[in-house]
Amino acid sequence: LFIVVVAVNSTLLTINAGDYIFYTDWAWTSYTVFSISQTLMLIVGATYYLTFTGVPGTATYYALIMTVYTWIAKAAWFSLGYPYDFIVTPVWLPSAMLLDLVYWATKKNKHSLILFGGVLVGMSLPLFNMVNLITVADPLETAFKYPRPTLPPYMTPIEPQVGKFYNSPVALGAGAGAALGCTFAALGCKLNT
Repeated sequence: LFIVVVAVNSTLLTINAGDYIFYTDWAWTSYTVFSISQTLMLIVGATYYLTFTGVPGTATYYALIMTVYTWIAKAAWFSLGYPYDFIVTPVWLPSAMLLDLVYWATKKNKHSLILFGGVLVGMSLPLFNMVNLITVADPLETAFKYPRPTLPPYMTPIEPQVGKFYNSPVALGAGAGAALGCTFAALGCKLNT
């Protein structure tokens, strides 16, 4: 029950982390920030349960619960006419698998989990997120197709003035995620003491 409760809360905190649709000019800035937020939410919860149970595979189970709950929530919004793509959500699974792999390969060494696991999740999630983002509908095109009547004038979609990979949001997200990932992995371990 406890793992379900925390996974639900993690899902609520990351539920909009794939919603680049209405950000238009700010889409790639948002991408970097959201990649980091997803990294931290995944790693603190997954590390907590991994060290709590001591069973490699628990982190992936945690990510699976987050994915399923996000699908349920996004399906509800999609049924109301909100333009969501289902492929946006399973980005947590491969990163969580890396966390499990580190825990298993280092024979349940918490310090290795914090250092190596934190870096691997922090660096991998923005990359997986980009693979997902490339496969979904173009944010600007979708914004014009589904206009929000309540948008203030300064939020009205306009054509971006820079290229999609300007200043590499993946590199920025991966670098920040790798540094912060270790800190949050340590927090996840600390929650068990």
